[in-house]
Amino acid sequence: MSEGHSDQRTNHTENSDNVVDGRTVVELAYRPQSADALVGLRARERIKRTGLLLRGVFLLLWIGQWLVSAVVRGSVDVVSTVLFLLVGLLVWGYPRLQAAQVQRLVGWQGEYRATVSPAGITCRTDHGTLIQKWSVFQGYRETASHFVLLSRDPNIMCVDVLPKRGVHEAGNLERLRAILDQHIPRV
Repeated sequence: MSEGHSDQRTNHTENSDNVVDGRTVVELAYRPQSADALVGLRARERIKRTGLLLRGVFLLLWIGQWLVSAVVRGSVDVVSTVLFLLVGLLVWGYPRLQAAQVQRLVGWQGEYRATVSPAGITCRTDHGTLIQKWSVFQGYRETASHFVLLSRDPNIMCVDVLPKRGVHEAGNLERLRAILDQHIPRV
């Protein structure tokens, strides 16, 4: 009997160590939208800069080819113009296509319930739970309507987007910002 009593005391101690003050926890509830993924992809692209550079070089090459073709022939070639416009449309639309694909991957799971605490971020849906410690992230970027958390890997393969619309209690937005500032830097 004393062994059982000892185990209960140990379990109680472990549980009290894991208790987090309610003021240091922020809960969000939201349904992911394609616009959320687009914000995350744009923030990632601004940090990496390689996507912007590649798209810029690609567009410059197409503009140069179009201009050279127009100067050499003395008139604008219809095929070159149409190809130039299609490439421009592709460069503009590609991030939106990616965001739509991300939405198809996560949208079917329904409402997301995220808990941000000093231990990290726990995200629950009806179909699963994802727990991430702060060591996973290199930093975060705040936009007008989102917090975008960027993974530590060199290619920033993981992007977590916390929409501000998911915060439903007054004052929690400032607490969320404070928790993020305490554990990961702004980038």
